[in-house]
Order: sequence, then structure tokens, then C-alpha cells
Amino acid sequence: MVEVGVDQLAMDQQEARALLEGAGVGLADTELAELTSRTEGWPVGLYLAALAAKAGGQHQVRLGFTGDDRFMADYLRSELLAHLAPELVEFLTRTAVLERLSGPLCDAVLATSGSGRVLSLLEDSNLLLVALDRQRRWYRYHHLFRELLGAELERREPELISELHTRAATWYEANELPELAIDHAQAAGDADRVARLVASLIQPTYATGRVDTASRWLAWFEDQKLIEQYPPVAVFGAWIQALVGQPTGAERWADAAERPVAAADRASVARTPPDGSTMESYLAMLRGLLCRNGVGRMRADAQVALAGLAPASPFRTTALLLEGVAALLDGHPDQADPILAQAVELGTRTGILNGTAGGLAERCLVAIGRQDWPQAKTLANQAIGLLETGRLNDYFISPLVHTVAARTALHRGDLPRAHEHLVQAAGRRPLLTYAFSSVAVQTLLELGRAYLMLEDAAGARTVLRQARGILQLRPDLGVLPDQAEELQAKLDTLRGGVPGVSTLTTAELRLLPLLATHLNFLEIGQRLYISKHTAKSHAASIYRKLGVSSRSEAVQRLQEIGLLEQTDHRFIPSG
Repeated sequence: MVEVGVDQLAMDQQEARALLEGAGVGLADTELAELTSRTEGWPVGLYLAALAAKAGGQHQVRLGFTGDDRFMADYLRSELLAHLAPELVEFLTRTAVLERLSGPLCDAVLATSGSGRVLSLLEDSNLLLVALDRQRRWYRYHHLFRELLGAELERREPELISELHTRAATWYEANELPELAIDHAQAAGDADRVARLVASLIQPTYATGRVDTASRWLAWFEDQKLIEQYPPVAVFGAWIQALVGQPTGAERWADAAERPVAAADRASVARTPPDGSTMESYLAMLRGLLCRNGVGRMRADAQVALAGLAPASPFRTTALLLEGVAALLDGHPDQADPILAQAVELGTRTGILNGTAGGLAERCLVAIGRQDWPQAKTLANQAIGLLETGRLNDYFISPLVHTVAARTALHRGDLPRAHEHLVQAAGRRPLLTYAFSSVAVQTLLELGRAYLMLEDAAGARTVLRQARGILQLRPDLGVLPDQAEELQAKLDTLRGGVPGVSTLTTAELRLLPLLATHLNFLEIGQRLYISKHTAKSHAASIYRKLGVSSRSEAVQRLQEIGLLEQTDHRFIPSG
């Protein structure tokens, strides 16, 4: 006997193209891949997508084709739902709020029992239900089928949707799956639950390399215009905006965090720090990070934060790091080093990898200042190891870590390794803004010193110009303004300098990843909120600094030096 199942019947891209072209519809490679993925290779879904395109007078399939499209909805209703018992249709539509299904979860959402048996029967009947494990405990609906069921639920029982999501959120939270609980609490509009869960999860989520997830949670509060209602979340919002190089966003979230909350709301669990810390300690930690009032105040704020943070708060590593940086910038490296060592020890013990890497990099600067190059090399290597372990190469602390690693490599004459680290640091310069001004200027000045060691005066001038721009907004940064003047004095003794990779501006660096995409310059400009003309001007400047004459040559050169990952040149437009 030969068993033929869903996997064998699903069409691959070549088969899908043949079906669609037979129906008179053509697709580009990327569109074909997306539609095949959306329909999961289901021949009926592909054919109905072609009918929908032809009915709309289009020669190509709309990539927005969904399960509630008229053709798909009519087919599924007539061929599937119309032949099922009403109670089974009710089960299907109400559980469509779930991305994954299990017997206990469906029981909780439907306030019933026996859902596991129903799921087993649905799978046996091949009713577009996909098992997710060998034990047949978790399932999901075919994507298009779930979209149709969701539309049916909206049509039949719209008043029930919020309650279904609330039950799902409660079940997920009770079963220690808080991230899934957040998704359903958002769908239910339960802002208090979302705020409470996000406040407890966002720091470890960000710290372990999942910045996109943390940013998505915060975007929900902005979309719902709720950032002023939940001060702990606003603190996290400002903190993450600062660390991803969005200074205006950091200022906006910080201002929201500082605004007073109505007395009736102060005792709300969702409006108090989740780790038992005081709200003042959170605000002090944020003020220290932003350093709006100079390094003296930064150190005092860090100490206030440490006094009010709970013993188990993940922010203790950050507060220690801020106190150590403030002492270093205030001209007291001997005081800074033991504080930074505490931050490293605590961060290592509690798994706060980005804070630990930052502490190691700052200690490396102290060692360099003492000319203790063996220790500097050891600390830099440890910090680089954490970037790789924690997948933190695109995080704010990454440029400083790569810069100190480059400094130590230059000192021992390892030029290839130094160049490798400098390229990594340069590519992340857009993260260095006035939002976290102290470490940003530190990093830029160290980059300038490294470029001078390589006799790259043009690169040193570029990073010094960026540092001066930050110092204009945050002038009270201890020893850093004097260090900037010292670097400028050295540069004044040098002439010229050939523009190269090191002279790319932050605006040009932001454009680099988009050069290797299928986007044209108008679309690139829209992504970056600049005009097409400005995007082309930036690209022309990039070509000149790379010594190339076309976009494809620029991408190839950027890949060679490590500023871009390898990509498929077929998707790179000319120009």
C-alpha cells in the first residue's frame, strides 16, 4: 500500500507556475514563492487565486489573496462548511481565533470539554487541519481556511470575539506561555494585561537578542495611544528606542514616563514595575541612560536607581554599568573599574548579555588608559564572544565592543583583524545618537583614534564630526569634550585623506542594506522617509567612496568587506 497525504499532494513552485499559467495568469518568481507559501501548495487555493485575479481584470495574482476572498469563501462554504453539523461549524469558527490548537486550549476558549476528540476527528476527515507534533497534541488550520473561518466568525458572532481572545490569553498565561498571552490580550483590547505582561517580559526579550519582538510589543501601545497610561512600559519604550538609535522616539517615550499618573491608577499592577522596584528607581535609571543633565547627574541617578531597584531586577546590571561609565567620564577610572566589574559579574550571573558585554568593553577602555594591553585584549575577546553568543552584533553596544577589539588588534599589529572589527563598528554607527550620548561619543572617539593609527585621516574626521554633533546637544559629558579637542588637534596636523568606507555618513550607512534588495530608489526613499533624489544622491556618494560605478558593483564590494551579507544579485536593480 502507498499512503498519499497532504504533503505529497501539495504543489511545489514549478507545479504551481504550470497551474497558474494554464489558467492564464503569470507571476514573477518572488510573487510565485509568496503565493505558494500562502496557499501551502493547495491546488484548489492556487486555482481560486487565479480566478480571483482574472475576475479583477488583472494579469497577475494579487499577493493579498486571502481565505475570505469571494471565490475562496464561496468554495469553502459550499464544499466544506455547508456539509458539516452546526455544532462543528461553531467549533471551527470560534477556534479560528487561535493560531495553534490543542484539546485543553480549545476547551478553555469554548468553555466546554471534549475538544481533543473533535480535533482528532477533524484530522481524520482531512478537514484542512495540520498536526504540529507526532503526539497529535497540537494542530493548526490551513492558513486560508483559518482566514475564512475568522471572517465567518466576524459575520456570525462578532460580539464573542473579544471574549474568546480573553479566554485564550488567560489559558496561555496560566500555562506559562506569556508571549502568546500577549498576542491574545492585544486582540481582546485588554491593555492592563498587555502592559503587565510586556513590562515583565520586555527586558529579557531584548537582552537575549529579540529586539524585533520587543519593538512590536511597544508599537501596539503607540498605535493604541496608551504610552502615557503605563509608566513602566514607557520607561522600557524610551530605553529600547535609545538603544536602537531612535533619539526622538526615546525622548517621546521618556516624557510620557515622567508625566504624573492619576492617583486612582497608581496602585494598578499594570502601572507599577513588575519586579518589585520603585517607579522612581525606573525613572532614575532612564534619566541616567539619557544623560540629559551631565555625567554628575548621571552617576547620581544611577545610584538612586540602585537604591530602589529590587534585588532581582534585571535593571541592576544596567544601573551599575551607568554608574561605572559616569565615574569613568568624570575622570575617575580607578573608581569606575570595580563598579564595572560588579556589572559584569552580575550580568554574567543573571544572563544580561548586552549589559555584560558593555561592562567588559568599558573595562577594556580603562585597561587601555592604563596601557595594560594584555588585560585589554582579554576583556575585548570576552566581549566579542558575548556578541556572538547572544546574537548581539546589531545592538547598541556592538560598535563599542568592535572598536575596543580593533584597538587591541592594532596594538599587537594584527591589521586584518583590526580592519574586520572596524568595518563591523562602522556599519553600526547609525545606532550612535544623542539618546545614549555618553557611550555614543566614547565609541566615536575611540573609532577616531583607531583610524588615526591606520593613517585614515578622512575616516577620523568623519566620526569626529558625528561626535561633535552629539556634543552640541549633550555638552556636559565629562572628559569627552576635551578628548574630542585632542583628536581635532591631531587631525589639524594632517592634510587631506582619501574618502573610503570609513567616511560613509550615517545617512549613507542606513541606505546600505537596501541597496541589496529589489527596491528601486523611489521605494528606498519611501522606506527611509527621504526623496528619490536624496536616495540617489546618497547612493552616488557611496559608489564614489567604494570606488565603484554601479549598484551591483557596490553590493559586491560591500559583501567583500563585510558590510553586507551575501545576497542574490538577481534581485538587485541596475543604477
